[in-house]
Amino acid sequence: MRRPALLSLLAATTALTLAFAVPSRAAEDAVVIPAPTMDAAPASGIQTAVIAGGCFWGVQGVFQHTAGVVNAVSGYAGGTKATADYQTVSSGRTGHAESVEIKYDPKKISYGKILQIYFSVAHDPTQLNRQGPDTGTQYRSAIFTTSEEQKKVAEAYIAQLNGAKVFSKPIVTKVGALEAFYPAEAYHQDYLTLHPNQPYIAYNDLPKVENLKKLFADNYIEKPTLVNASKATN
Repeated sequence: MRRPALLSLLAATTALTLAFAVPSRAAEDAVVIPAPTMDAAPASGIQTAVIAGGCFWGVQGVFQHTAGVVNAVSGYAGGTKATADYQTVSSGRTGHAESVEIKYDPKKISYGKILQIYFSVAHDPTQLNRQGPDTGTQYRSAIFTTSEEQKKVAEAYIAQLNGAKVFSKPIVTKVGALEAFYPAEAYHQDYLTLHPNQPYIAYNDLPKVENLKKLFADNYIEKPTLVNASKATN
């Protein structure tokens, strides 16, 4: 089910949507997974991580509640600027994935910790080209790296988790270099915070934030860090 169609019918079909939607892993009792044995070296200045894990509303919401994150912006990565708009990306034919650009302070949170949260509560990395009720390559699990060091850390972590059989199925997350990140339309930003009672958010995404609070209490902040447009990539 594509999210645009789901949203257009929410007012009339909320009960049916909740009854028949495929639940995300976050709707279940998540468990914290092992921390990466390899992490990025300490760095000075604000750093950037770009990840994709299904609908960007929930992923953004998780990291807006994560201590050390300066800014988390919903957007698109993997395709061209010409196709970086919601309606076009929703076709699943642009190469883009709904992604989140995370600006973070490495003195407060490491790249490895961001990945640990990403794999533990932000999405299910074993679902191929889908996440919960959303299907299509635009909802794929992907890590877009901004340096060779990030690439090594991400690939080593996936190998570590697969080797330990942390998940019942193999991780399908793809790791590749970030070519560009394009912020999504304004109405997608801070969506979880602004629409907590919307059925899609309540069912699929708020449990992710609750699991962050439960499993990563030391990294959780109650008041979300909302989008700062001046810090978003243009």
